[in-house]
Amino acid sequence: MLSVRATVSKLVVASLLLTCAVFASGQTWAKGFLAEETFGTVASTELPKQARDTYALIGKGGPFPYEKDGVVFGNRERMLPAHKRGYYHEYTVKTPGSRDRGARRIVCGGLQQAAPETCYYSDDHYASFRKIVP
Repeated sequence: MLSVRATVSKLVVASLLLTCAVFASGQTWAKGFLAEETFGTVASTELPKQARDTYALIGKGGPFPYEKDGVVFGNRERMLPAHKRGYYHEYTVKTPGSRDRGARRIVCGGLQQAAPETCYYSDDHYASFRKIVP
C-alpha cells in the first residue's frame, strides 16, 4: 500500500507534467479555456466617441490614423481566447490630451480584418477587455 507521502508526491508530479504539457501546447487552462465567460461586454453604442470612430473605421477597412493600426496582436498574456498567431489585430483608440497613442485599444479577431468575427475594447492597455456587442 502506498504511503500518503508517496501518493501526494505522485499527484504533484502528475500536476506538474500536465501544466508543462498545457503550456507547451500554447494554451492556458484558466484564461484560454474559460476566457469567453470571463469578459464583460459593452455595446458598440456605449463606447466612448473615439472608440466608436475606430470601430467604424475597422468595419470600413480604414484608413487608420496610426501607423501601428492593424498590426498583429500577439495575445502573449493570453487574456483573449486562444487562436493561432495572426488572428488578432489591434487598433488605437485616440485618447484626448494624450501625447502618444494612449492606453485605449480595440483588438479584433477573424480571418478578414475588415469583417472581424469579434472585437474587444481595452481602456487600460490590455490589462482587461470587454467584448464589443454590435
